[in-house]
Amino acid sequence: MLSFLFFAAAVSAGRLMDALAAVPAGWKETTVANGDPTLTLHVALRWQEPKAQALEDALIEMSTPGHPNYGMHMTREEIQSYTAPSDPGVVKAWLKDHGVESMVGNMNDWITFTTTKSVAERLLNTTFNWYEYEGGGGPKLRTLSYSVPEHVADHIDLVQPTTRFGRFGTQGSTIFEMHRVEEAVAIATKTTAFVANAADDAPACASTITPACLRWLYNVNYTASAGPENRVAFTSYLEQYARYSDLEMFQGRYIPAAKGQNFTVELINGGLDDQASRGDSGEANLDLQYLMGISYPIPVVEYSTGGRGPLIPTRDQPTPPGTNEPYLEWLLYMLNLTDAELPQTITTSYGEEEQSIPESYARRTCDMFKQLGARGVSIMFSSGDSGPGNSCVRNTNNQTYFEPTYPAACPWVTSVGATMGTNPERAVSYSSGGFSLYHPQPKYQKNAVKTYLDGINSTYAPYFNRSNRAIPDVSALGTNFAVYDKGYLTLLSGTSASSPVFAGIIALLNAARRTQHRPPLGFLNPWLYNISDAFTDITVGAGSGCFSNPDFGGRAAWNATVGWDPVTGLGTPKFDRMLHYAAPGVPNV
Repeated sequence: MLSFLFFAAAVSAGRLMDALAAVPAGWKETTVANGDPTLTLHVALRWQEPKAQALEDALIEMSTPGHPNYGMHMTREEIQSYTAPSDPGVVKAWLKDHGVESMVGNMNDWITFTTTKSVAERLLNTTFNWYEYEGGGGPKLRTLSYSVPEHVADHIDLVQPTTRFGRFGTQGSTIFEMHRVEEAVAIATKTTAFVANAADDAPACASTITPACLRWLYNVNYTASAGPENRVAFTSYLEQYARYSDLEMFQGRYIPAAKGQNFTVELINGGLDDQASRGDSGEANLDLQYLMGISYPIPVVEYSTGGRGPLIPTRDQPTPPGTNEPYLEWLLYMLNLTDAELPQTITTSYGEEEQSIPESYARRTCDMFKQLGARGVSIMFSSGDSGPGNSCVRNTNNQTYFEPTYPAACPWVTSVGATMGTNPERAVSYSSGGFSLYHPQPKYQKNAVKTYLDGINSTYAPYFNRSNRAIPDVSALGTNFAVYDKGYLTLLSGTSASSPVFAGIIALLNAARRTQHRPPLGFLNPWLYNISDAFTDITVGAGSGCFSNPDFGGRAAWNATVGWDPVTGLGTPKFDRMLHYAAPGVPNV
């Protein structure tokens, strides 16, 4: 009853924009002695509806082989003509009425401002409190609902971070963790696996993966130009920083041809490049070392994005944490770059359960990936490391339901699952896949997904929406990667490894296209689903999860099958065939 009265009061003061029925699972309210803290909020201005659909149609056309507009990507200014809001003056006047004078325009469809907690509460007719996730990461200033005046509501899509709790983290495997080599004898069955030339010792690749193994398995022989016109990038969050000293050691042992090549770092939202950090750097080193291991000598960029609050010394006297939204900060930064500053290929190994994201936020940030694709950027995301899901319980009603991942489930990015082994290559048990909660199934994958759904009939039918976006799109090896971290050789597994591998391959294809004066591939998926013979179909193995859910008697699993499946997608790359389609006539040497 109290919950109903709370929501009714919010509606009476304006239009309810978003509301959570309860504090999300795993989170609890905490105390922070910080008076009236400041927070930074982002307001998404609503696009004019005909233009929004026109942008989507244009992206599909420019990304579909054979269409007259294929490859005709847009400039930043052309994108802005599609994303122009209906009446930003209404929103700005509303903010000024509440004393918000300093506003920053991001592109033309976002407004960012910093204010105090008390002003934000009056502005949004709500109460902010500090919440902390049981897994750590520091408290966040959030609310369970917010509303805006009716005359403003028609002009905005969302205000965040407000109801977005989330559990943002690396997509590192929950089965195979990071092990130092001297601690991993049981996993790496042969120490001789660490070889520089997989072609000389191909069976060794079955136990430990190196760049040479990947190049041998996927038939990558092409060498790109080292010129600055080609660039490939990866993202770093959660105070992870790739280390120059570890890269040098990795180059010396595994990619001597790249010895001396460095990487550049761009700092976003207070991000750092802390080479002396005592924190974890395994994910950042993995991304860098294998992105370069596949794509060298293409220049590599690391985007280091800050925004997470510091850890709490004690519960009674915590250090005031930050309230920024690092993911959104990264997207805003990228969309503000000039066309010349954008890399052609980007990989990200971070994500979370899609259901932990407010639907309005998931849709709007997905639209931002759409804009990057329309500007000619290929974007890869790890699909996740929990098979069909972890607890497999839906937050909204506590009913059994599979758990897709965000942002991998956005239809405007390429989701990358994981495999293991080489003879045969097979699905690895933790590779996440499934069907989005929010996004309808795009036309580019309907035929491939229909074949799979027809094959499983009604299996698991109550636990996913068969009409929605299906993931992953593709896959690559993702187990026992040799990585140098803080001076030690380690083994690391997860779809975190698969995404930079696939991105490295796309970077090479983009470089090959440039030699023929072709535009970059841009948004990949319509092209990928049109060249299924350029992938090795993975038909062995399964992605397993839901182990604690009694409805499945111990586990649920998506099986790898002939054709597309929700474990390995279309399969793993055959580089020579992909090169043939991307840049006909360019030799694989």
